[in-house]
Amino acid sequence: MGTTGDTRGSASGTGRVVSVAWLLFAATVVVQTVFPFTDGGTLTLTMMSVALLSAAALVHVASTVSPSSAVALAAVAGAGGLAAESVGVHTGFPFGGYEYTGTLGPELLGVPVIVPMAWIMMAWPALVVARRLTSRHRWATPIVGALALTAWDVFLDPQMVDQGYWRWENTEPSIPGVDGIPLTNFAGWILVSLVIMTLLDRLIGPSSLDALPITAYLWTYFSSVVAHAVFFGRPPVALVGGVLMGAVAVPLIVTLIRGNNRARK
Repeated sequence: MGTTGDTRGSASGTGRVVSVAWLLFAATVVVQTVFPFTDGGTLTLTMMSVALLSAAALVHVASTVSPSSAVALAAVAGAGGLAAESVGVHTGFPFGGYEYTGTLGPELLGVPVIVPMAWIMMAWPALVVARRLTSRHRWATPIVGALALTAWDVFLDPQMVDQGYWRWENTEPSIPGVDGIPLTNFAGWILVSLVIMTLLDRLIGPSSLDALPITAYLWTYFSSVVAHAVFFGRPPVALVGGVLMGAVAVPLIVTLIRGNNRARK
């Protein structure tokens, strides 16, 4: 009886903490929904969005895997992302030459603090999504995770550059339709994301409840397509990003539908 009671209490506690993560995600959605009506977002909205979603990711990992896994996420994606961005802004490697304009809030090591938080907020959804898609081929998880994370930047970078938060020294060659962002940026993202995904896949076990990070990834995908197509004046980015991030999001949706159908049988 004692064991059963402890198990139920633990499950109830986990459910309550996961609910907090869902509330943080819901708040993120509300904030991001305002973006299109502010000509691409303001600094306050941007910082709120990133802070809320990164907090949701950390709370979710802590409650559905373990607190030490949340520390691993912060260390690998957050500190790792900060290190990569600091090296990048000072040396041009691995993303290409770029600089922050000093308009994206407080900085650490030459990098706005919000930037490593952004790595945290999307690294966890990317890893969970990759695990869903590679359940039978786990060796491919870091690769798919890196692609899932990099594809998101096809939407992010044009928006942030248009807002004047950072600028590139050389913008060519670029992906057709994604003007102003050099190919070197995405090559750097693939490299850094692969390292981050490999480490996270080794350090963080599977989540007992993965609906939130999956929802966060799909929300980011669909909202980014609509925002660039309708509100941000970048229909080509919506198209290209829709195809590239869709290469992960669409198979994910198919996998979820098939899993749901099997569960009903």
